[in-house]
Amino acid sequence: MPATFMTASIASLHLYPVKSCRGIALESSPVVERGLTFDREWMIVDSDGRFVTQRDLPELALVEPSLTTVALELESPGRQRLAVPFGLPGAATLQVTVWNDSVRAIDQGDEAATWLSSALRRPLRLVRFDLALERDCNRAYVGDSGAHTAFADAYPLLILSEASLADLNSRLAEPLPMNRFRPNVVLSGIEAYDEDHIDEIRVGSLVFKMVKRCTRCQITTTDQSTAVLGMEPLATLAGYRMNPELEGVTFGMNAIVSAGAGLAIHRGDRISCAFRF
Repeated sequence: MPATFMTASIASLHLYPVKSCRGIALESSPVVERGLTFDREWMIVDSDGRFVTQRDLPELALVEPSLTTVALELESPGRQRLAVPFGLPGAATLQVTVWNDSVRAIDQGDEAATWLSSALRRPLRLVRFDLALERDCNRAYVGDSGAHTAFADAYPLLILSEASLADLNSRLAEPLPMNRFRPNVVLSGIEAYDEDHIDEIRVGSLVFKMVKRCTRCQITTTDQSTAVLGMEPLATLAGYRMNPELEGVTFGMNAIVSAGAGLAIHRGDRISCAFRF
């Protein structure tokens, strides 16, 4: 069926430097093949080198990253701010596991490990993705595009619309903020769940290719300001967004960068959406 087109805009941009920690709202960001620059470039691992997320430790929602020109900084309630320099002399490498992938990562040192272990009350280390490597996305969804990511669950970008959240909130007793869903790019100017049917998004010469509906996990039930767990939105989404093929509820779309890597995206940018139904 021929593609149809619609003009919309970027309502907000969100970066998550450390996998499963608090996000950062951005006015603009350079875009690389792995998505927004610095997105999920750091990750917390346990003593076996396996990734740790809010599924295991909801308190990660209270760890707040920020970026300076020379360091990743972390804050947590009751803790002194930690600065982790971008260039760590003599940094060791670790073999780490994220889902079914085993990759080499750059250990971020004992000071960061001590800070995290104390804040979260278990032995943990901070690692950084080795940018000389590529962690391939699932070819069943990205084909031969060569799409790859850092420590994101599976794909470079998660895209959601304001209208979809508004529709969900109309079904809930208490509305939820967008941060429950941890998108990178939030769209305005399209109808609820239109993102399910977008083939490509063009922002000037940047092109994002939608590749897979995003199945949602229990992290969406964690209040990102308090780390308190609840039942929603999964209970409500299960009533109208269950996807038997993916064996879960879906909300938002995973996407890859198919053209224009190296360019920047800005909040407020006008975009062109190509739909295929």
